[in-house]
Amino acid sequence: MRSAERIVSSARLGELYECSALLRRTRQRAEEIVNEARAMLAEAELYDDPIRVLALNAQLEEARAAYRRILQAYTTICRKIAEERSAIIMAEVKGARAVAQEGLSGVA
Repeated sequence: MRSAERIVSSARLGELYECSALLRRTRQRAEEIVNEARAMLAEAELYDDPIRVLALNAQLEEARAAYRRILQAYTTICRKIAEERSAIIMAEVKGARAVAQEGLSGVA
């Protein structure tokens, strides 16, 4: 792998890690929101407040949908990180093989 390619790949991988960290924090907060919405709904059900139950049920579903989207984005970023790391490793292995082949052909 050439130096310029390594720099670009490393930078891209760094950006993916930053996105992953941000999405991880966002996912954790979204999970907290879902849990809070669930607790509020349970409280409304306990006090038998049908209007509030309907409103909180809708909010809980919205929170769950948002959580699913965040989780999907987080999974996608993690997959991209794995792909980028794999590409870097493969390029380095190919580069090492090419260097080894050049060294062998000079001996023969």
